[in-house]
Amino acid sequence: MEVPSNSSSDYSSIPQHQHRHHHAPAHPSNPPSASPHPVDTTPVSQRLQKELMSLMMSGGDLGVSAFPDGESIFTWIGTIEGGKGTVYDGLSYKLSLRFPLDYPFKPPQVKFETMCFHPNVDQFGNICLDILQDKWSSAYDCRTILLSIQSLLGEPNPESPLNSYAAVLWNNKEDYRRMVHKQYFSGETVET
Repeated sequence: MEVPSNSSSDYSSIPQHQHRHHHAPAHPSNPPSASPHPVDTTPVSQRLQKELMSLMMSGGDLGVSAFPDGESIFTWIGTIEGGKGTVYDGLSYKLSLRFPLDYPFKPPQVKFETMCFHPNVDQFGNICLDILQDKWSSAYDCRTILLSIQSLLGEPNPESPLNSYAAVLWNNKEDYRRMVHKQYFSGETVET
């Protein structure tokens, strides 16, 4: 018996029921998940819970604190007190922290919510700080970030300014202090 060789895909000899596409019936009670590969955020949540406990145990003794803002462990509101002996002494600043799903391998987004006149802070509250960009390490935590920003207040980097007017004014301490207080007391929150 000779079998004809046919290079083209001819399904005419295959019974109809064998080459139809079968679809599972749709179950309205089981909606499709939003992502084909859901992200397991459990390790990140556990890490953030530990950081929260650590911050709460320190009781804000270093002039920094932070707590989740609402229900999500990924969005926090932080507070830093201006360092003693700096032009920020006696002032308290509110910050927002948004932790990515791959934290601590990526840094959180941190912004000032309180107006802050500073060479390394722009009018929208964005912060130019190396550990929040290219010098980030997964060893850092929320407390490290807040302490670093607190330190940056008193020791800015005028060579890498986001606010060039503040950078120029930095060397004139009295005028600089006046601007810090003027911005702080004129508008408590940053325009977004």
